[in-house]
Amino acid sequence: MTARLLLLCAAVQAAAWGESKMMSWKIDGVERQAIVYAPTAKSPSGKAPLVLVFHGHGDSADNFQGVDLQQHWAQAIVVYAQGLPSTRDGLAGWQVESGKDGDRDLKFVDQMLTTLHQKFSVDDSRVYSTGFSNGANFTYLLWAERPQVFAAFAPVAARILPSVHLAVAKPLLHVGGTEDRQIAFADQKEAIEAARRANGATGKGESCGQYCTRYESKDGAPVMTIIHNGGHVYPLEVAQYTVDFFKKYSLGLN
Repeated sequence: MTARLLLLCAAVQAAAWGESKMMSWKIDGVERQAIVYAPTAKSPSGKAPLVLVFHGHGDSADNFQGVDLQQHWAQAIVVYAQGLPSTRDGLAGWQVESGKDGDRDLKFVDQMLTTLHQKFSVDDSRVYSTGFSNGANFTYLLWAERPQVFAAFAPVAARILPSVHLAVAKPLLHVGGTEDRQIAFADQKEAIEAARRANGATGKGESCGQYCTRYESKDGAPVMTIIHNGGHVYPLEVAQYTVDFFKKYSLGLN
């Protein structure tokens, strides 16, 4: 089963749950959009965590909302951002290096954050990024370029380009498949190793469940991996794993 089919199955289920709103921005003369789910429950602090979610290349926010992160974290603002057509093949996606495409997607994130702070009571210590494939590569770029904004990251099926440098320790959950033929697992392992070096999490990993390994960090920024034996897919259970991981970390506490 392909990743897109997995997501489409989830989207059918998600359609009957929750309320969302399409928000728009004009950035450098180009309209940008995102599907925004407001919290359906209050957090104890009265401020809401914020999760930015980035679809894979050729996918859409409308389809990717089927992973249902909003159902797993009722207290959070969950934002499914829509990518723009790429210069490579015209399919929707994200920049994966600083300076590419006029930094259109970094600018988009900056503007989204500004507007979401105006619209919601955002907990600045609990802002997170996750994504799949090309959207996961962009998540790694956000770690490199906006580390002060985010408390933790959760890329699924991702690699890091050589120009992307992780310089600030951040908690990471990386999900990947050993049979991935689209983003080679060897490249994913290099991304994991880069994250471990950035976090000082270079010791022997310990099992944290089936397929799960956790590498502790002296900076309080562990690297956790879930390595399954599948291909280029977003396993449906990953949404719950992602939320459980994010809930453990906030700025100033890791």
